[in-house]
Amino acid sequence: MSSVYRAQPRRLLRGANRICHTAAMVLHFLIRGRVQGVGFRWFVHREASELELRGWVRNTEGGEVEVVVAGEPEDLSELRASLRRGPRGSRVDGILEHTLAEGEATSLDAFRIEGAW
Repeated sequence: MSSVYRAQPRRLLRGANRICHTAAMVLHFLIRGRVQGVGFRWFVHREASELELRGWVRNTEGGEVEVVVAGEPEDLSELRASLRRGPRGSRVDGILEHTLAEGEATSLDAFRIEGAW
């Protein structure tokens, strides 16, 4: 009988026990649509915190929501899907995405909302 090795899902490895297989990727998102006044920043904060991503979210003067976030590609992909969906009451018309230099990750801490207070 042959034995098959099955890797544990990466989702289970969190906090101090988390194993990083790749360097942190840093992304910048600009989300357009009905994204202010609908809890979008709080939604992004919750989603990013659950994925243990680092970075920030804030409203722009132009009516968009801006996000800078660092983490593993799989987690960033999950956040991207959440950004497209948005919270109830929002409408996402478009998302601009740019990849930033990996060095930008060193200045990012636990995910936070900027300009909320």
